[in-house]
Amino acid sequence: MNSIRVLIVDDNKDAAASLARLLGALGKESRVAHDGVSALAAFNEFQPQVLFLDLGLPGMDGIETARRVRALPDAKDCVFIALTGRGEQEDRQRTAEAGFHAHLLKPLKVDQLEATLEKLLAPRPQPE
Repeated sequence: MNSIRVLIVDDNKDAAASLARLLGALGKESRVAHDGVSALAAFNEFQPQVLFLDLGLPGMDGIETARRVRALPDAKDCVFIALTGRGEQEDRQRTAEAGFHAHLLKPLKVDQLEATLEKLLAPRPQPE
């Protein structure tokens, strides 16, 4: 089975690199981008199955980045996960309305990361 490809978009370079290392230890292939514009380019090149997006990106925020990525032809089956320090109900509602599959808070715990990925990447039954 091919490795799961994950794109991490976070302007905090240390946080992005740490998550990339952790995902690598979990057997996932990852790439990092630090803003929305580079995320769009990286998405087109890498075609990830999972996209971790920080909401507080400079310029184009995580919600707008997700909207633009969703408009790309190869984004149909991608899993979108907000990874942010913003955990108020309003923030969770914004990400849900924007079509994110999960809203996780920093700092992310390893067991939470594993459980979220397992749940979101589990094979879904096909309609008959």
